[in-house]
Amino acid sequence: MATKKTSAEEAREQAEEATLGSMMDGAFGAMEGIESAPTPTPPSPSKPPGPSSPPPTPSKPPTGPPTGPPTGPPTGPPTGPPTGPPGGPPTGPPTGPPSESPAEDTPAEDTPAEDTPAEDTPAEETPAEEPEQTTEESEGPVETNSSDEDETPESAVEETPSETEEAEPEEGETIQQESSEPEDQETEQTVAEEAEEAPADADREMEIARLTAEIERLRGSLVGAVEVIEEIEEAPLPPVVLDNIVVPPHMVADFARMGRQLSRESLVKGTMGAISMLHPDEPGLMISTRHSTMLGRLDERGIVGGRLGGNPPRGAIGEWKVHEVLLASVALVTGGPAACIHMQGPYTTAASCEKDLILVQPIDVLGKEHIGKVVIVDSDDDEQEEFLRQVAEALQQGGMRCVVVRGHGAYAVGANLDQAMANAAMLEHSMQVLLLARQANLKI
Repeated sequence: MATKKTSAEEAREQAEEATLGSMMDGAFGAMEGIESAPTPTPPSPSKPPGPSSPPPTPSKPPTGPPTGPPTGPPTGPPTGPPTGPPGGPPTGPPTGPPSESPAEDTPAEDTPAEDTPAEDTPAEETPAEEPEQTTEESEGPVETNSSDEDETPESAVEETPSETEEAEPEEGETIQQESSEPEDQETEQTVAEEAEEAPADADREMEIARLTAEIERLRGSLVGAVEVIEEIEEAPLPPVVLDNIVVPPHMVADFARMGRQLSRESLVKGTMGAISMLHPDEPGLMISTRHSTMLGRLDERGIVGGRLGGNPPRGAIGEWKVHEVLLASVALVTGGPAACIHMQGPYTTAASCEKDLILVQPIDVLGKEHIGKVVIVDSDDDEQEEFLRQVAEALQQGGMRCVVVRGHGAYAVGANLDQAMANAAMLEHSMQVLLLARQANLKI
């Protein structure tokens, strides 16, 4: 037969099991107020298993008198707290504070010994009181141990959420910082772009202002240049005093101005060409440019004069007689004033070189209106008089504007130098259009 355990030993074992149960409940999150069922006492490994123990008695004491004396006196009160610490630390952090009610209620429920019969009232009462003392005595170190052991989990539990809570805002702040970093970068980029654009706009405005000032300066320079050119072209020239002929300064200035204009229009080049006109104050006097004079640089030294019908003056042009005939013919029409320009434009000269061509007729509208048809005359040095007669007749047939000498340019006439210049320029332009149309094989 196996030796039965005394009530004190059973109470001690139950207290230890209650303590372990409370620690396990605290470790695994037992809720307060929930009563756990009493844990059956496992058989001692050192002793052989005995007969099955009776079912646990109810938590309340029996209501009736005991039926018999106890089987034996108690061996004595418990000598002290449990001899050893719990079997091991909790396997996980507690989810809440340890519950003391199971530890307090477990000895009360487990007070009656398993081997003591229900009829032994003194045995039940004595162990009932003693386990309470044992429980109270054991609660100290148990509570101390549990508090010591639980303080760390509680503090860990308390600190862990705080650290987590603190960590979470840090993570949130980090996320916010990370999310704000692109915004800050975008803001910085925007500010940088605006800062770059601002100097760029300022530089652009400064550049525009500088260019505007430069344009104004250039305009002023152009105006000044035009004034200088006009002063050069209309520079006051001294009068020309010839044999019984005085050419006033304004006439000398007109000759010089027209010579430069003919050179700019490419109607004359070098020493080619000539200008002539009747003296406005003395009828019968003809004023002309000197032989081999550059019209582009004409001044008072390049002017000569003589009377109509007389001998050519010294230094007169080779076409002096032709100019006399043309000026006389124009004077008969205008009643006095007359001017003539001998120009050798390339297009007019080229158009007149075609054999068996007796008329040069513009194809453009302006040429038809202002020039009309122009007669071509062949030069003949042997028959000078016949040539002069043909020139006069060709001028009349051409509408008193122009006459063309084959291969030698054209003579443009008018009431003054400006009108003669206009007719010469229009004839050259019409001949250019005509030659371009022929080159393109246009049907005219």
